[in-house]
Amino acid sequence: MPTTEIKENLNAEWGARLDLEFSNSNNKTILSHREHHGPLQVQKPFYPELNGTCHVYILHPPGGVVGGDRLNICVDVNSNAHALITTPAAGKFYRSAGPVARQEQIIKVAPKGTLEWFPSENIIFSGAKAQIKTKIELSRDSNFMGWEISCLGRPASNENFSQGELDQRFEIWREGRPLQIERLSLKGGDSSLQAKWGLLGLPVIGNMVCMTDNAGLLDSLKNLANASTDQELFSATQVDDIILCYFLGNSVERARNYFIKAWKIFRQGVIQLEIVEPRIWKT
Repeated sequence: MPTTEIKENLNAEWGARLDLEFSNSNNKTILSHREHHGPLQVQKPFYPELNGTCHVYILHPPGGVVGGDRLNICVDVNSNAHALITTPAAGKFYRSAGPVARQEQIIKVAPKGTLEWFPSENIIFSGAKAQIKTKIELSRDSNFMGWEISCLGRPASNENFSQGELDQRFEIWREGRPLQIERLSLKGGDSSLQAKWGLLGLPVIGNMVCMTDNAGLLDSLKNLANASTDQELFSATQVDDIILCYFLGNSVERARNYFIKAWKIFRQGVIQLEIVEPRIWKT
């Protein structure tokens, strides 16, 4: 595999697209359609749950995204289907000499469909130029819960996000109307990365959402919020029919731990199921 620098010098920019569709068949969710172009794919669906929920792992064999790459993922969950999507490893956005790397995910969930969206974290290398957009399009009776986690720089290697740009968007729409639109726009070395009103010098940020009008679930999240510290912040709030959770800290693993605990609360309270962690998380 060529290095990041060699790939960019050769203008070896990769475009990739993955289309997935999930349908209910005899009380079991099947991967009824899949099509891929370029280095984005899935292997086979897994069924670790007795109720027929379909677990799928999205694979990106190159393992990293460089300037000029374009990744597009489209997911359709039909009525009465239930899918859980994750990835086997962190996404990596490498430093760029100029071109922007773009990743876009468009997710549609039909009435009475359920999607759980739990990708691994994205690592934004210092010097990367990344645009990441996730758009969730829901119907009136759709179920959705999911998270996104980003790590700025490589803390384990003492690399701060001192250069580069990150433009990250997360949108939730219902029947063509926006419910929640968030945008995180950061530049490497900007004062907001260290400021008290910004990221406090903490490199790991995450957000989790759950569609529900059950206000009682927010009370169940209070213990998680109360356990956070100045160096590890977790919060939860409810806006209309969405519960929003946020994490800011030093550890991707800690972010996942918080969100998995929240997922347990959400799953029991919204779809009355115990969590079943994807097998790939244990390897």
